[in-house]
Amino acid sequence: MADENKYEINLTLDPAPKAPEAPAPVAAAVQAAPAEKAAESEAPVEKLDINTLAPAEQAAVREFAKKIDVTNSAQVLAYGSAAQKNIAEFSSQALEKVRTKDLGAVGDMLSDLVGELDGLDVSAEQPKGIMGLFKKASRSFSDMKTKYDKAEVNVNKITEALNQHWITLNKDIVTMDNMYEMNQAYFKELTMYIIAGKLRLEELKATTLPELQKKAAETGAPEDAQAANDYAALLGRFEKKIHDLELTRMISIQMSPQIRLIQNNDSLMVEKIQTAIDNTIPLWKSQMVLALSMYNSQQAMEATHSVSEVTNELLRKNAAALHTGSVGVAQEAERGIVDLETLQETNKELIATLEDVRKIQDDGRARRAQAEVELGRIEGQLKQKLLEMKG
Repeated sequence: MADENKYEINLTLDPAPKAPEAPAPVAAAVQAAPAEKAAESEAPVEKLDINTLAPAEQAAVREFAKKIDVTNSAQVLAYGSAAQKNIAEFSSQALEKVRTKDLGAVGDMLSDLVGELDGLDVSAEQPKGIMGLFKKASRSFSDMKTKYDKAEVNVNKITEALNQHWITLNKDIVTMDNMYEMNQAYFKELTMYIIAGKLRLEELKATTLPELQKKAAETGAPEDAQAANDYAALLGRFEKKIHDLELTRMISIQMSPQIRLIQNNDSLMVEKIQTAIDNTIPLWKSQMVLALSMYNSQQAMEATHSVSEVTNELLRKNAAALHTGSVGVAQEAERGIVDLETLQETNKELIATLEDVRKIQDDGRARRAQAEVELGRIEGQLKQKLLEMKG
């Protein structure tokens, strides 16, 4: 099944059909990426390095980088858009998977099952659960059998529903494995696009741009100066595109542990269902059979008091054994997957993240505005200088 989801990496410079606008993945990345400002100074800074790729991938990236034309506006706009679109759609699919998953229904069924097992009592005066069946030797055997049959029907219905959820959850676990592999492939594709783009930027900044600047300085022609300035702007635009891809890549990085968390939740619920089906229900049925059998034996006994003592002793042992085994299961079943304190802390961190990102964006806009003014001033100085040289 996994082979159906294999994703072949194919770097291309052709504009992707219905390519998503650049701001869309950027906005998603801003919301998804946690800002650990306090830990940034301590954590090592991860840098993309072509040496981390396999030899064949390195060769493909270097060859692809040579084909990048930063003067082609359509090519720059579409650069890596297909990979960005894959991540955006993949994120939406994962989110939809979580939204449609109704684990609460499984919890309700398990609670109903416990209610059926604990609530079965043939004594109308003093209901005490399953073990109450042993208390009165004078009760009617037919009444006991009728109540047992009714409870068994309900338990079987719940068991069938739990089995269906068990099947669905196991399929989801396999699906999550496939999603994880696809995300890894998307991550590798984005990485290769980013590395190729950076290689091309480094090359052009070291060769073409200096040549244009040198020509402008030598000729003093305004058109040559403008050409150098335009080319520098193109490089800046392509550099911004690479940065957008890096933000999208961060979404893919965060998606891997998120997929595993969802998969782990499914696995825990599968284990709880399996425990109920394999242990709890058979134990209940065996106790019911034992209750009915003992009742028939009591009818044939002359010493009803002695039989009652033996029965009570057996109940105490069974109760002790059930208590020992069930307390641990119940404690684990009642424990939440994520502590409330953890959710509160992650919520605070998310709020802090959004605030920090907003400040960074505001600062970025301010710096770009200042840079725009400064570029205008520099351009004026350059033109003035060029005019002075012509004179």
